[in-house]
Amino acid sequence: MKTLEKDLAQRREQHLYRERLVLESPQGVEIRVGDETLLSFCSNDYLGLANDPRVIAAFQQGAQRYGVGAGASHLVSGHSRAHHALEEELADFVGAGRALLFSTGYMANLGVMNALTDRYDVIFEDRLNHASLIDAARLTRAKVRRFPHADAGRLAEMLAQAHRPGLIATDAVFSMDGDIAPLAELCGLVEKHGAWLLADDAHGFGVLGKNGRGSFEHLGIPLAPPVILMGTLGKALGVFGAFVAGEAALIETLIQRARTYIYTTALPPAVAEAVRASLRIVREEGWRRERLQALVAQFRAGAQKLDFAPTSSLTPIQPLIFGKTQAALEASRRLRERGILVPAIRPPTVPEGSARLRITFSAAHEETHVDRLLEALAALCASRK
Repeated sequence: MKTLEKDLAQRREQHLYRERLVLESPQGVEIRVGDETLLSFCSNDYLGLANDPRVIAAFQQGAQRYGVGAGASHLVSGHSRAHHALEEELADFVGAGRALLFSTGYMANLGVMNALTDRYDVIFEDRLNHASLIDAARLTRAKVRRFPHADAGRLAEMLAQAHRPGLIATDAVFSMDGDIAPLAELCGLVEKHGAWLLADDAHGFGVLGKNGRGSFEHLGIPLAPPVILMGTLGKALGVFGAFVAGEAALIETLIQRARTYIYTTALPPAVAEAVRASLRIVREEGWRRERLQALVAQFRAGAQKLDFAPTSSLTPIQPLIFGKTQAALEASRRLRERGILVPAIRPPTVPEGSARLRITFSAAHEETHVDRLLEALAALCASRK
C-alpha cells in the first residue's frame, strides 16, 4: 500500500493526478456539476443525441419489450432481434457486407487484432493511435512496429522490410488532435502488401461525410476488403457500444475467434433499440452535421484572431496546445471560473510537452455559446500578457 500511496503522491506533484466530475444532469451542452451549471465543450456527443427524447423513448420501449439485460453472451442466448436488426442497419449504412456488435470500442479493437494475427505477423501502428489500438497490439503475440504519425511514406519503407505484414492499425480521426489519417495511401499499401487495415473511426462515424458514414465517405473511399472499420455508438450516436464492419467472412471469423465477443455478455437489447433510433436520426437529419461544421468554422475564425493558433483539424475536435501541464491546468481552471468546462489533457494521454485543452463541439451548441467560449479565451490571452 505504501508504494501505491507514494505513486499517487508523485502524480499529484507532477500535476498528472486524475479526478472525476460527478454530473447531476443529463449529458448536454449545459451540465450540472455540484452546485455549478457549466457550459461544456468537452463531450463527444457530437450530434447532440445523448439526451434526445426520441432516443430515450426507444430505450424505454426496448426495456419494456426485452428487459434491462441481455443475460448471456451473443453465442449463448444473449443475441436478440434488436441486436440483429442493428447489425444489419449498421452494415447497410456504412456500405459493408456485415457488421458485428461489441460492448465497447476498446473490446472491438482487442477482438479484431487477436483474431486476425499470430506470432508470425507484424502489426504496424501510428504513433498517436488511441490506447485501445496500442494495447490490442501489445496483447497479441505479433511483433509491433510504430510509424511516425500519418507518415505513409515511412510506413511503406517499413512494410517493404517486413517478413509478414499482418495488419496496419490507425485512428481514422485522431482523438486528441482531430486530424484525419491518410486513408487512401494506407488502403494502397495494404493492397500492395497483402495486409489488413483496421481503421478506428470512433470520432468520424456519424460526423464526417455527406451522409455521416464517416472518414471513408468523407474522403471518397469505398469501404471494401481488406479494410476493417471500427465505429463506436457512444459518441456521435449518443448511446453506447461499438461495431466492426467488413466482408462477411471477416465477421464470421470474428464470431468464431474474437475473445472479447465470445466471452462477454451482450449489450442490453434496449441499448440496441436506442442506437437504432439514433441511427435513423443520423440518416434523416443532415442539418446536424452542417450545423456542427458551421460552429467549428466560427470557432476557428475567432481563435485565429487570438494568441491561440488552431491546428489543421476541421473536425469537431479543436485542440489548443499549451505544452506545459501546469499551463493547461491553469487555463482550464480560469475557463471554469467563467462557467466553461474544458478539462486539461495531459501526458500520458498526449505526448510529453503537448498538454492541451481539447475543445469539442456539438450540434446542440449555439452560436452564442461559441461567442462565450471565444470571449473567455480572449480574457485568458489578456491575463497571460
